[in-house]
Amino acid sequence: MNEKIHHGRNIKRFREMMGIKQEALAHELGEDWSQKKISLLEQKEEVEEELLRQVAEILKVPAEAIKSFNEEMALQIVNNSFNNSSGIGLNYHCTFNPLDKLLETMDENKKLYERLLESEKEKVELLKRMLEK
Repeated sequence: MNEKIHHGRNIKRFREMMGIKQEALAHELGEDWSQKKISLLEQKEEVEEELLRQVAEILKVPAEAIKSFNEEMALQIVNNSFNNSSGIGLNYHCTFNPLDKLLETMDENKKLYERLLESEKEKVELLKRMLEK
């Protein structure tokens, strides 16, 4: 399994993981770059070292990660972690209920909104009194 790593595809993966659009990456690379040029870059199997380094810096990932990331190997590692019968697998136990956290946040937002509303009512009353005088 000596498959060649596709630099362009990896740039695209990391760019998407970071939530960066092609236009934004082009802007960061300079005025010689455009969305179309980024699209072409992401199709290249091998990217020149200096350009790869610049892109990695913008994406805030090591250039080596772009040069060596292999999705199939990563999926295989994840798969082995979950299906490993030797006991070395992933052992993650969530210590809170995410729905409870969501409800807490919604409740805090509601209280904040109510305080904001009360503050606005006080301002309106103050303005009314000022206008009456």
